[in-house]
Amino acid sequence: MNKTITSIDWDRIEYREAWKKQEELFQQILQLKLKDEKTPNYLIFCEHPHVFTLGKNGSANNLLIGNLQLRSVHAQYVETNRGGDITYHGPGQIVGYPIFDLANFEIGLRQYIFKMEEAVINTLKHIGIHSERMEGATGVWLDTKIPEKCRKICAIGVRSSHFVTMHGFALNVNTDLNYFSYINPCGFIDKGVTSIQKELETPYSIPKIKQLLQTEFDRLF
Repeated sequence: MNKTITSIDWDRIEYREAWKKQEELFQQILQLKLKDEKTPNYLIFCEHPHVFTLGKNGSANNLLIGNLQLRSVHAQYVETNRGGDITYHGPGQIVGYPIFDLANFEIGLRQYIFKMEEAVINTLKHIGIHSERMEGATGVWLDTKIPEKCRKICAIGVRSSHFVTMHGFALNVNTDLNYFSYINPCGFIDKGVTSIQKELETPYSIPKIKQLLQTEFDRLF
């Protein structure tokens, strides 16, 4: 078992290009597993230009604008092979793609998602934001016990095959939250979204959040 996590930063990258690069690493690990060889684990950080992505179980009806409006807000729309429904990625948001062989950590998919949520929750705790899970939904939320205030700060959608993962999480740091008004985020029509900047009422250092996330992933996995 190899529990070492190699961190990679792709900086600002188009969503489709990042998806292709993920697939290459994902297939590399699957091939090593088939040969019963040692497998690596990658934690990739990046930001994407404006894009709405739809998971394989999602509904295209949750995109509330058409092609002309997409162009007017300089956004793309991509149907992808992760789980979950529709979400938004854009500048000021940290997207994390853990490409892990879960056999290295002796955990299943449910534990993996739990640990990923925990890494984000702990990261937010370090900067003074209390967050939590919400029953019946993935991701990281604030004020889940107060329906009118409940809001999501981090979305999660993954794909796995033979216990190898790809896709991951999207944490709103200094994100333009107006873009979420063009969708029903993750299929919800009655939940809000937020960001670190909105909660702290000031922009926050993206490199600092990446550092905290990396520390928490190393600790939890």
